[in-house]
Amino acid sequence: MYLSRVQLNPARFSAKQLIASPYRMHAAVEHAFPPDTVRNGEAGRVLWRIDHNEQTHSTMLYVASPETPDFTHIIEQAGWPSRCQWETKEYDKLLDRLASGQQWNFRLRANPVRKAAHDRAEHSRRSPEQIVGKRQAYVTVSQQIDWLLRRADDNGFRVLDEESGPALRVTQRQREQFNRGNAKVTLSTAVFDGCLQITDVERFRHALCHGIGPAKGFGCGLMTIAPMTTPLTQRQ
Repeated sequence: MYLSRVQLNPARFSAKQLIASPYRMHAAVEHAFPPDTVRNGEAGRVLWRIDHNEQTHSTMLYVASPETPDFTHIIEQAGWPSRCQWETKEYDKLLDRLASGQQWNFRLRANPVRKAAHDRAEHSRRSPEQIVGKRQAYVTVSQQIDWLLRRADDNGFRVLDEESGPALRVTQRQREQFNRGNAKVTLSTAVFDGCLQITDVERFRHALCHGIGPAKGFGCGLMTIAPMTTPLTQRQ
């Protein structure tokens, strides 16, 4: 696996278009790999996320991928072609050092949703997995935090505690609408910043490489980690 970082120039018209449309950014990220590239395999899948840092006034595109990317087209259209290129590092070096009990800062942009059951019979014998229904977004901060806390164990970690409760906060929330072909897509997202402890190394590696939650093609699901010595506000 590889982890890449691309600095975007939000003053450029093409960059504004990409940032405003997860569908367009998804296509741009896909074009960083040749047609025969493995995009979703046993080792991991292509995941991406846009981070905005108000302190440094920077906008970064992060991409995790099974194979090395080429972001020349994004740099030319939405970056600083004469000055800044992208950075790509071997993600496996970090993944191989992970161990149970380690504590990390983390950031995750996710699409917290629930399944709205069509079958609402009070005494239904069907399991939740068998109930057919569309997804509905969690819209309050407390609902979104509970959504992530419920999924922590399955993804090999637990959120650490502090005096006021879980060491977790929602730093950005958005309701995005964009066109996908002839259809309009509505996406509710939340950016989580927090501190975690690894409880199951294999599950945690899988979460880092395969993503957490739905809408992975639209910039959700990529969790990145940083040493606990790094303040959350300086993670980028």
